[in-house]
Amino acid sequence: MALTLDACVAQHQGDRKEQQDRVGLMAHPRLKGTVLAVLADGMGGHTGGALAAEQVVHTAQNNFSSYAPKDEAAGDLLRTAIHEAHLLIRTSRFLNEKDPHSTAVMLVLEPGGATWAHCGDSRLYHYRGDRLLQHSADHSYVEHLVRAGKITPEQALIHPNRNVLLTSLGDKDDPKIDVGQAEVQPGDNFLLCSDGLWAYFSDAEIGGVLAAFPAREAAEILINRARQRCQGEGDNCSLAILRLLP
Repeated sequence: MALTLDACVAQHQGDRKEQQDRVGLMAHPRLKGTVLAVLADGMGGHTGGALAAEQVVHTAQNNFSSYAPKDEAAGDLLRTAIHEAHLLIRTSRFLNEKDPHSTAVMLVLEPGGATWAHCGDSRLYHYRGDRLLQHSADHSYVEHLVRAGKITPEQALIHPNRNVLLTSLGDKDDPKIDVGQAEVQPGDNFLLCSDGLWAYFSDAEIGGVLAAFPAREAAEILINRARQRCQGEGDNCSLAILRLLP
């Protein structure tokens, strides 16, 4: 069955002095129906985090432009892109005397399937209609506590160490990279977003918005609600929405 893609990327600087998130969406130059979405949340002082996030998006898009499914699995493509971006960010520390780091979440949509990879706490959500099929598990201290049964997901949202990551691009150690795959069908919705967005929503509320509205309108609704709920203390807020329609 032929599918139509309704997609949108959006950002808000929040209440920060600088936008250090980066997000991108591109169609493959040769492969029909093959699309990459990538989002990165940079960290590392003035301009350092922004440069790290920019490196993630740039590296992913460069690698994707030469992607050939007959020669390389999509999961390997994304894993390589994250690792290469990590090495480039590490190298930049010696050039600009900063300490840049970044999260990364990437999605390749191609006929019949979706593949994603992530490192850090920027998330990917996969819904069928408004029903959550899965979302990526954060590489964070509070997620570790949740999995160990020491705190609840609700407690994680207000934990004082909720922003502490266990891995990221630019660390001295190689990044932890998780890869996932799924078949797709009409009515599937994907959301990539930074913690400046997902921190203010339940999974069910996100699914309801994605199922009920076109991508651009859904992006506006989610960002506006996040801004209302952050009470003047909002982080950079970025997202990419991809909706599959018959």
